[in-house]
Amino acid sequence: MTYSRIVGTGGYLPAQIVTNQDLESRIETSDEWVFQRTGIRSRRVAAEGELTSDLAVQASLRAMEMAGVAAADIDLIVVATTTPDIVFPSTACILQRKLGVKRGAAFDVQAVCTGFVYALAVADKFVASGQSKCALVVGAEVFSRLLDWTDRRTCVLFGDGAGAVVLKPSDETGILSTHLHAEGDQGDILCVPGSVHGGEHVGHPFVQMDGQAVFRFAVRALDQVCRETVEHNGIQGSDIDWLVPHQANIRIIVATAQKLGLPPERVVTTLEHQGNTSAASVPLALDVAVRDGRIQPGHLVMLEAVGGGMTWGSALLRW
Repeated sequence: MTYSRIVGTGGYLPAQIVTNQDLESRIETSDEWVFQRTGIRSRRVAAEGELTSDLAVQASLRAMEMAGVAAADIDLIVVATTTPDIVFPSTACILQRKLGVKRGAAFDVQAVCTGFVYALAVADKFVASGQSKCALVVGAEVFSRLLDWTDRRTCVLFGDGAGAVVLKPSDETGILSTHLHAEGDQGDILCVPGSVHGGEHVGHPFVQMDGQAVFRFAVRALDQVCRETVEHNGIQGSDIDWLVPHQANIRIIVATAQKLGLPPERVVTTLEHQGNTSAASVPLALDVAVRDGRIQPGHLVMLEAVGGGMTWGSALLRW
């Protein structure tokens, strides 16, 4: 049996740091208020003119360097993003051009904060089936451009960044399973209900969120998909070496880990100084834990995320 296996990871954050103290001068908030409710102290914000594809390029090059692959080796690019550079071509096609990749498919996946898990699941099927020999999977966002910076309920939560992985086929176990879900009936609790029509934006162009409803949904959905994952693979939650969760809210992360029976020291968190980078948060956290040596060969790693749609999903990996 052929598996797809992650052979390289990469991450990139914009240079500009916006702290909670910085936001105190713009809106009625405080560092203590934000940190206690979310676990966030600062986030990165893209520079003027810095695009989603620009962040994706940097994360991709770092993943490719770790994997020891060149542009000529890549035959599939899947980009998860809610903030594409333009309406079309896709950010994946723009990334393909910027990297100098000349073959294979390139397309975007839109599942908001669950986007990277969705994209990884899609690429896994291509690689494990033999249709792709070297896939680049990216989560990249400039979410700051969807924020109303006068709305303290949302602007304190999000940041910009990109994370990437390279997948190649392997006879050894790699991605063991992926589990994807969506519940469109809940789409209005977290959304940007705007569009472009006749050269004008129609509807509301900024993030709208019912925080309490999203929190309740996230705790329930993540518990469900984590249980589904361990049962599907015939393991216990305590068998997992590392949980790499979507970095949305520290209380959601802690609740999910507790339900799996995992102590905090086996959970990878980057939330405090990155905020919620949407589709980029899982690959960014994975890259940090790989590069600092926490994740080692043979470790069992669970990725999980929940996002607007509402969407949620997981992936179980043998590193």
